[in-house]
Amino acid sequence: MSYSSPKPRFLSGGRIRRNGIFWLPNAITTLALFSGFYAIVQAMNTRFDLAAEGILAAMVFDGLDGRVARLTRTQSAFGAEYDSLSDMVSFGAAPALVIYEWALKGMGKLGWVAAFLYCGCAALRLARFNTTLATMDKRFFQGLPSPAAAGLLAAFVWTVESFHMDPSLLRWVASALAVFAGLTMVSNIRFYSGKGINFRRSVPFFVVVLIVLSIIALIEVASSLPQLLFAGFVVYALSGYVGSLLGRLRPRPPAPLPAPSLPPDGL
Repeated sequence: MSYSSPKPRFLSGGRIRRNGIFWLPNAITTLALFSGFYAIVQAMNTRFDLAAEGILAAMVFDGLDGRVARLTRTQSAFGAEYDSLSDMVSFGAAPALVIYEWALKGMGKLGWVAAFLYCGCAALRLARFNTTLATMDKRFFQGLPSPAAAGLLAAFVWTVESFHMDPSLLRWVASALAVFAGLTMVSNIRFYSGKGINFRRSVPFFVVVLIVLSIIALIEVASSLPQLLFAGFVVYALSGYVGSLLGRLRPRPPAPLPAPSLPPDGL
């Protein structure tokens, strides 16, 4: 006689489990989409700090859905298209509308042109990424990733709001930042993707200690989180330009000498 308890009804046949795992990455994508929509609504309500937090939250969910899909082996064409549409809302339309309502609205046509330039470049960046995904070098992104560009604008808004500054005093800085982020997205400058990091590889003990100390440091400076995030996004946005400049300055290896010509046969 077997004393093992019978399998629960909702797990019989594994149907609920398979459906749950399949829908899990799409549910996370929906959270990312909702975060972008939330940012737009909060910008309309002049709660720009919450709008910036919504965009940053979308970045977190966007980083999770693909990893969850790969871990559960539930990648699909539907999920890829849904993720791309979600990215357009959360990292294209939402940052453009937030930065426009926050600082660019009083600039007239220049304001909405700068905001639309960012939004249009985000759409072009996502379209190029989707069409070159199979042939691109996985270690690098071609152009600034749209989540990083959106994070740059969101962290800037959040930082200024944390200091209770008048955004109208920084409208030219905000417009220049939006144009910079947009044009960098569609550039050919390479940015490190971090996909070459092997998290399954063993690391020395001091690396674990360093990670723990970093987490403690972040908790201690939580009040300065907007400034830290903005500084991090600025460093990443400039890293591609620095790497490109260093690559141009690095001396190239000399071209190989041509092979000596051989005399014709019989001579």
